[in-house]
Amino acid sequence: MPRRTLWAVRADETHTGLVRRARKIDRVLAQTYPDAHIELDFDDPFQLLCVTVLSAQTTDRRVNAVRPTLFAAYPDAAAMAAADRTVLEGIVGPLGFFRAKTDALLKLSAAIVERFDGEVPGRLDDLVTLPGVGRKTANVVLGNGFDVPGITVDTHFGRLARRLGFTDETDPVKVEHAVGALFPKRDWTMLSHHLIWHGRRCCHAKKPACGACPVARWCPAFGEGPTDPETATALLKTQGPA
Repeated sequence: MPRRTLWAVRADETHTGLVRRARKIDRVLAQTYPDAHIELDFDDPFQLLCVTVLSAQTTDRRVNAVRPTLFAAYPDAAAMAAADRTVLEGIVGPLGFFRAKTDALLKLSAAIVERFDGEVPGRLDDLVTLPGVGRKTANVVLGNGFDVPGITVDTHFGRLARRLGFTDETDPVKVEHAVGALFPKRDWTMLSHHLIWHGRRCCHAKKPACGACPVARWCPAFGEGPTDPETATALLKTQGPA
C-alpha cells in the first residue's frame, strides 16, 4: 500500500474539509459494514436499558447468553423491581460484578416504576436521571429503542474519533458534541454503529489493521498498525470482541 499524506499534519484542513472527510469515511464504513447494528439482543426499550447496563466490564455475547433467563423471570420493570436479590444475583452472576449489577437493576427498575409508571422514558433528560444511566447508555437506548438519533461514545468510538482526526477531545461528552457537529443528526445512530464495528473488527486498540483498512487513505493515524496488506488482513476479525 503506498504511503499517504497524513491528514493530522495538514494545517490547511478547514472545518468544511473536515466535515467532508468525516462524512466520506462514514459512507465508506457504511458500505463496508452494511449490516452494522447494536450487538446486544433486546425486544423492547426496558430490555435494552437493562442489557446495556449489564454490558459494563463484560462482553455483549455473555450478556446475550443470560438475557433469555433474565427476562423470562422479570419481563418488565415492575417484576424486576420486586425481584428477590439472591435469585437475580444468580442470573447475572456469570457477568461479573454481580452484586453491583444486581443493585443497579433493582434501583433502575424501581425508579422506572415510581417515576415513569413502569415505562422507560424516551427523552435524554429523563433517562440520565435514572440510577446508573449516563449519556452513553441513554444514547444507546434512544437510538436503538426509540429511533431517536444519538451518538454512543464507548471506548471504540472515542478511540476512532481521535484516530480519524474528528476531534482531539478525550471527555466522552465533549467527543459526542464535537463529532455530532460534523454529521446530520439523522446519521448519528448509524455513525455510532459504523465506528464501533470498525473498532471491533479492524481499528484495534493495540494493533490496528492499517494495511487492510477501507478508510486508510483519509486517516491521519495510518501507520500506527501494520501497513503491509497481508499482515494487516490477518488481524481482521469477522466478529468483534463484543
